[in-house]
Parts: sequence; C-alpha cells; structure tokens
Amino acid sequence: MTQEVFFPLCPSPPLIEIRSLTRRFGHKTALTHIDLVVPRGGVFGLIGGNGAGKTTLIRHILGMLKAETGHVRVFGLDPVENPVRVLGRIGYLSEDRDLPNWMRVRELLRYTQAFFPAWDPNYAEQLRDAFDLDPNAKIKNLSRGQRARAGLLIALAHRPELLVLDEPSSGLDPVVRRDILSAIIRTIADEGRTVLFSSHLLDEVERVADRVAMIHDGQIVLTGTMDEIKDRHRRITVRFDSFQDRPPQLTGALSCAGAGVEWTYTCHGEIEPLKSGAAALGASIIEETSLTLDEIFVSRLHPRGGSPSVSARLEDPVPIAVSERGRERQRSEDGTAEDRR
Repeated sequence: MTQEVFFPLCPSPPLIEIRSLTRRFGHKTALTHIDLVVPRGGVFGLIGGNGAGKTTLIRHILGMLKAETGHVRVFGLDPVENPVRVLGRIGYLSEDRDLPNWMRVRELLRYTQAFFPAWDPNYAEQLRDAFDLDPNAKIKNLSRGQRARAGLLIALAHRPELLVLDEPSSGLDPVVRRDILSAIIRTIADEGRTVLFSSHLLDEVERVADRVAMIHDGQIVLTGTMDEIKDRHRRITVRFDSFQDRPPQLTGALSCAGAGVEWTYTCHGEIEPLKSGAAALGASIIEETSLTLDEIFVSRLHPRGGSPSVSARLEDPVPIAVSERGRERQRSEDGTAEDRR
C-alpha cells in the first residue's frame, strides 16, 4: 500500500524522525519500511486497528525496541543509545497501565517524582484532585478507569516536552475522555509542547489532533494535517443520463454504491477533477458531503467492499449501503459490546 503524504517537511528539526524502520518478530513482520516525521508542537494522532503496529512503533520511539533496519531519532537522539537524555523529556502512558500494585497513590507520586527533576508537585496535586484519586488508595484496589487516571497523572506532572499516550481512552468513562483528556491534550499543545497519541477511536482523534498518520498491517498508508486529509476526501452523488447496471469507474473513487442513474462515491481528490471525470462519463454531481476521519480510514483500507464505518472499532467495517436506522442500531450494538468488554 503506497504511503501518501500531504504536508511538507517542517523547516525546523522534527521532534521525532523515523526512516525505513522495519521490525520482525519471528516470521511475522510487525513494521515495514516506516517513514514518519512528527514536528515540534501540536497533537499528532496515530490511528489504526488493533494489531496494526501502533504500540510496536511507540516502543521504538521510547527506546524499548531497537530498530532492526532504518533508524529512530527523538530530540535528534537515538533513544536506545541515549535513554536518560530522551526519556527524561517524555511523559508516557502505556495501554496496559503497568503500575506497582503494592503502592498507594501518594507513594506512586513520590516514587515517580524521584526520576524527574522537573516534577511539579503543585501541578501533580491539581491533577490528583481533578482525577478524583484518593492519595491513600492502594493501586491494586483502583478501578480500571482510576488506574488510567493515575497513569496519566504521573505522565503529566513533570510537564514533559513530549507526551506519548498509547490508547489513552482505554478504561476512561466518556465524560473524563471528553472533558479532561481532551482539555489536557489541547493545553499541552497550546503551550508549544507535543502530544503523540495512538487510538482506534477516530472521533476522539478527529476532535483534538492537528496531524494524523494511519497505520495498517505495519505500514503507514496515509499521513498529513487533519485539514488537508479531510479536504481531499469527500462523498459525492452523481446522476447519469442513462441507466447504469454497474458502477461506472470514476477516477479518484475509493468505494461506490447505488443503482440505475444515481450512484454515490467515496472519493479522494479535488472537486473540479471529479466534476470533469463525472462529466466525461455522462454524469453530473448532484450532492457533495464531507467525510469524517472514520469514514476516510475505512474507505482507504477497504476501497472496494468497504464503507463508512459507524463504529469506533476500525476492524469491523459494515456494508456501504447501510441505512441510517442500521447505523443507529450498529452504534447501540457496539456500545453494548464495549460494555461487556
């Protein structure tokens, strides 16, 4: 799958630079020729389905894994060879929230503070209060959501230059996810620092990210600013002069549904070339709508049989001709399934 890049390289040195990174585990290739640049400042979203390679890529950025081929640079340094100089400037929240169960919350804060000279105890206390964490509570007795908040607290309290969040919403209830997490991410970005976060919840990424990279089967398939990606994808409905028993091939189309004289395409490209292409087929565009990031992702990865996804779970696309009632039913079923998990 060919990588598509919409934004130019930044004039200032990038915060993260990855070139030709490949990683294998036995016979399985987890990452294939990854090229990725994360500029300084702002929010960078790394999106992909479960098993796409997001966490493996993050572990290379943190120096937990050494590049087999290619190289990784963070702050211009190799994180494997310079762990103290790199990790001391990074706040990290892992997906599995690996915290010492025998500690209390206040002990966790004191323990973590010892590793970070820039630790801000007043800010840590503000976060603890905002996250409603009892300082005397044992880590082992915290709920999944409380563990996530505790992990986020210690990732933030030393005000890192780079905040790395691996599936930060896992275990957080919708209110915390929307109001607290989003606010923290935007505040850090507004201060000129950088946030890199991975997620399969595309509505969340769309809400806070400035730039996005899509990863699938260990490959970066699309990267760019949020505005550029959304501006170059659209859904159009075209009307033909005569009955069509098969979907006519429209340049730039990623998926198509319809019948007879009206067909709806999910497309990539500027609107004027699409109009010209439709006219050449004897059709005119009668409706144009923008796409969500979720819809763009699914149309990119399932260009023929795929469709705009109605769920936050990227690995489960639904038929393209799904009705609005079907979308509502799918949302309800997805929410129930998430609750069960």
